[in-house]
Amino acid sequence: MFKDDSILLTRLFESIVASLIKIIMGSLFLCGTLVSVGNATEIVVNQSVPVGKYSLNKTRAIFTMRQRFWPNGKTIKVFVLEDKHPLHKTFTKNNLNMFPHQLRRVWDRMIFSGTGQAPMVLKTQEEMLDKISNTPNAIGYLNSGVEIEKIRVFEYD
Repeated sequence: MFKDDSILLTRLFESIVASLIKIIMGSLFLCGTLVSVGNATEIVVNQSVPVGKYSLNKTRAIFTMRQRFWPNGKTIKVFVLEDKHPLHKTFTKNNLNMFPHQLRRVWDRMIFSGTGQAPMVLKTQEEMLDKISNTPNAIGYLNSGVEIEKIRVFEYD
């Protein structure tokens, strides 16, 4: 009887340890994912955009389509990814301190009231990179660390 009990306890212990390892590994994976996605986006502009420091409020005004012109008088061309795109979600939360549905609500209100229009919506980051690179006065966002000659990081605080 004692031998059966020890085998049972050993299997129970192994099962508990295996479960704990899975929980710990899953937690570490989740933490790693959150850290890597946390600041994974940066706002980028075409080289033609005037250099300067912009505030978070001005940056929000640009992406909510309330500010339509750069300081030099040129029309701002805003590009965003689809609402459900993971990078769009990360961008709105981390760079604009908003949720994607809040941004969409602002655009919809402007469209339906006739006071403005929504930005150009793109499907992929590659398309975003191409549009910002080749469109004067363009602004959008990409994963951090992308370095292309025709674009630069947008400075804001």
